[in-house]
Amino acid sequence: MKCRKVGDLLNLDHLGTHTMRKTFGYTVYQNKKDIRLVMELLNHSSEKITLRYIGISEEQKKNTVENIDFFK
Repeated sequence: MKCRKVGDLLNLDHLGTHTMRKTFGYTVYQNKKDIRLVMELLNHSSEKITLRYIGISEEQKKNTVENIDFFK
């Protein structure tokens, strides 16, 4: 489905291919937790670029690590 059709269905006039590409990368990362995979899928040259591109900040990474419960 084209971005314009998706945007129309969601009543969004600012949805473009770039938005969908970033959302795809972010979703893959959230599901797989494999930044290397996302980096390769998006054809980026470094993990740092990919993390910045999909909006994962240093603070988010730190919070994720701090909130792991090893005793569940």
